[in-house]
Amino acid sequence: MARIFLISNRVAIPNSGTHPGGLEVALKATLHKHPCVWLGWSGDVSENPSTRTITQGKNSYVVTDLKPEDFDEYYNGFANRVLWPIFHYRLDLAEFSRRDLSGYLRVNEHFADELCKVLGPDDVVWVHDYHLIPLAKALHARGRGNRIGFFLHIPLPPPEILTAMPNHDTLIPSLGDYDLVGFQTHGDAANFARYLAKELGTPSHMSLRLGTGDRAMRIGTFPVGIETRSFTRLARRSVKTTFVQQVVDSVPGVLMIGVDRLDYSKGIVLRLEAYERFLAAHREWRGRITYLQITPKSRSQIKEYAEMESAVNSAAGRINGTYAEASWSPVRYVNRRYSRTALAGMYRAAHVGLVTPMRDGMNLVAKEYVAAQDPDDPGVLILSRFAGAADEFREALLVNPYDPDAVGAAIARAVSMPRDERKARHRELYAALLRNDISKWGDRFLKALGPQEMRREERQRSLVS
Repeated sequence: MARIFLISNRVAIPNSGTHPGGLEVALKATLHKHPCVWLGWSGDVSENPSTRTITQGKNSYVVTDLKPEDFDEYYNGFANRVLWPIFHYRLDLAEFSRRDLSGYLRVNEHFADELCKVLGPDDVVWVHDYHLIPLAKALHARGRGNRIGFFLHIPLPPPEILTAMPNHDTLIPSLGDYDLVGFQTHGDAANFARYLAKELGTPSHMSLRLGTGDRAMRIGTFPVGIETRSFTRLARRSVKTTFVQQVVDSVPGVLMIGVDRLDYSKGIVLRLEAYERFLAAHREWRGRITYLQITPKSRSQIKEYAEMESAVNSAAGRINGTYAEASWSPVRYVNRRYSRTALAGMYRAAHVGLVTPMRDGMNLVAKEYVAAQDPDDPGVLILSRFAGAADEFREALLVNPYDPDAVGAAIARAVSMPRDERKARHRELYAALLRNDISKWGDRFLKALGPQEMRREERQRSLVS
C-alpha cells in the first residue's frame, strides 16, 4: 500500500513534547486518514548522529540527528539568516556565506539519503517549507521517480527581492524538480511564476507548467486553516477555567491580546508604538484597556533576535512607565508559552485581537482568534494587510503595520464598535474559516499532487455527484 511521506525540518511525534509550530496541526488530518511516514530532524545535535524510527499505529516517525556544524550552517545559518529574512522581505537582515549554503545543501543531501532507505516506488512525498527546497532535486539525482510535492508555509517575495540572494539562480529553480509547488496565497504563487518568467523565460501565468506530461511542475494555492469547530468548542470550555477567569478578573475594562513568537517579522515593536499612540490620543481609555502580549522567545542565539527582545522590552517598559497607575498597567508582556487550551480561552475573553505582522505566510493566530469568539458578542480582529490571512479575512479591520497612527486608530474603532457590526463581521470571518478548514487541506494538496489519472477520476466523481 502506498504511503504518504511527510518531510519537514522538525517532526512532531505524538506524546513526545515536540511541537514544530502550526505544522503539527496542519498535518493532523493527513496523519489520521492515511498511512504516513514523517521524516525530519530530531532536534538533537551530536558528534555521532543517529537516525531512529518510532512507530505509532499506522504511522511511523523517522528522526535524524544533526552534527554541530550542520546545525550551525544549515539551520542557524542559511535557513534562518538568509532564507527566513529574504522570504520575509528583509534583505537588510540577510547574512550570506558560502559555508552556510554548503551546510544547507549537505543536510538536504543527508535527508535524501535517509529518505531513500525507507521510500517505496509507489509512495508519495510531501516536503514542507524553506529548509528543504532542494530535496526533490537530490531525490531525482538518486534515481527516485516518486510523485513529490512541496508546500511553502512562509511568504515568497517578488523576483526583485529573490534575485538579490546569492545563488538564487540555482536554488529557486530547483523547485522545478517538484511535481506540485504550493503556496499560501495567490500573491505568493504569482511571485514564483514571475520569478520563473524573469529568470527562465517561462509564461508568467498561474497555470504555469514546466516540462511535459504527468511530470510537469505545477503551481497551486492552498491556504492553511485550523480545526475551526473543534477550536470553537475548546474556547467555549476553556474560557470558564479558573486560569482564564483569573486573567479576566485581573483586567480592568477590556482585554486586547497579541500572541506571537519573538520574531522581527511579527512587528511587535511597531505594534506597541501604535498602542502607545492610541493611549496618547484617547485619554478616556486609560485604565479601561489592558494589552496582553504573549511572546515566547525563539532563536535567542541569533544576534538579531536578542536585539529585538531588548527593543520589545524597552517599548513595553516605556509605555508602562508613562501611563501605568497603581491599579493598572497598560501592557502585560509575557515571555512564556501557554497551552492551546489556555490560549483558546484568552482569545475568547479578549475584546480585540491584535495581529499585525510585517509579513506572514498565513498567521493562524488570526484564525484561532476568530474561531474562539462568542458569536453573540464577538471581539474584533485587527489584522495586517501583509498577513496571508488577509486574503480571506476582508471583514477584519485591515491595517498597514508600518503606520502606527493607523493601527492606533483601528484600536479605537475596535473598542467602540457596536455589537451588531461586530456580529456581522464575525459571521463573514467564521464562514471564511469553514471554507478552508484544515480537515480538507491535506487532501486538497494530495489530490492535486496525484497522477493525472487520479485527478481525472476525481473530476468525474464530482460531476456525477
